[in-house]
Amino acid sequence: MLRRLHRDQPDDFSFTPANLNWAKAQITKFPEGREASAIIPLLWRAQEQEGWLTRPAIETVADMLGLAYMRALEVASFYFMFQLQPVGSIAHIQICGTTSCMICGAEDLVAICKEKISAQAHVVSQDGKLSWEEVECLGSCTNAPMAQIGKDYYEDLTADRFGEIIDEFRKGGIPKPGPQNNRFSSEPQGGLTSLRDYPRETGQYNASVQRALDRSDTIRRIDGGEEAFVTPWLEKVVAELPSNIKKLPQHATKPATSRVVESKSDHSKHKPATLNGPEEVGADNLKMIKGIGPKIENILNHIGFFHFSQIAKWTIKEVSWVDNNLEGFNGRASRDNWVVQAKLLVAGQNSPIRSRVKNRDIR
Repeated sequence: MLRRLHRDQPDDFSFTPANLNWAKAQITKFPEGREASAIIPLLWRAQEQEGWLTRPAIETVADMLGLAYMRALEVASFYFMFQLQPVGSIAHIQICGTTSCMICGAEDLVAICKEKISAQAHVVSQDGKLSWEEVECLGSCTNAPMAQIGKDYYEDLTADRFGEIIDEFRKGGIPKPGPQNNRFSSEPQGGLTSLRDYPRETGQYNASVQRALDRSDTIRRIDGGEEAFVTPWLEKVVAELPSNIKKLPQHATKPATSRVVESKSDHSKHKPATLNGPEEVGADNLKMIKGIGPKIENILNHIGFFHFSQIAKWTIKEVSWVDNNLEGFNGRASRDNWVVQAKLLVAGQNSPIRSRVKNRDIR
């Protein structure tokens, strides 16, 4: 399929303040010189904000990442996840038309789209609410035919049920995603032939469908109200550590109150507590943490970080502050999970490279 920019383009594009903060946070996940790796999430955020991916949006993202416009356009035009033309204000429907779905009735679903939305793909319905297209395999072959609508899959579709789903979306409803024929997941339609004792302990729906129902965000576009966490997964990683690692041991050095340097400005409100110098026992060898070399260790010492116990206490927002103040090494703290490694070292366990440091392979 030929994918090119739509002939009618807006004059300009700019991220909302919240989305701009989110975008900047994504860039910090990548090391200096590799910022272009953030292009897909930034393009996706722009599309979520506007509904489709415009030329000004592509060029804005390219400017943020220091990319030639053509490089950004290559990415946007390659992936079908990016819509290069206006879409319905409520939902854009993607019908899987590959072999399994085609055999099981995808053509009937396409006919429903032509009847209820528009005669041609990528043409918004007259009321402006819906649009559709046929795409290649969406990977739900066992539950064919199926369609992706917004963030969720609608599987085991019939023409009648699919028509009802479209009508419900048009009226402002959000139909239950997942299998539409009372299947729990992707088990054989004729009944289980193995693992017969498989229980539905998770409830009436499988985890994916239940999550969609709980969040009720199938077609909700990202509006910038989400917190711009650099590493939203970090708290979960720490929470899953053994209890003896999560809790700092009693002998862990605690900085004296008089030596703590407090944050003094609004832009530093998430700055972790720092020290004017190492404790009497001497500074820890921070190079035992993967991602910290001699230069970064010097930067951390200059800021006021000398001990594993300090790093182990950083919160997600404090990690974000550190990531943005590493003077050319932005994003390292979250990328290499310094907090998790520091907790292991404080608990007397090995970090990924502790043995190499001890053996003087790394100085």
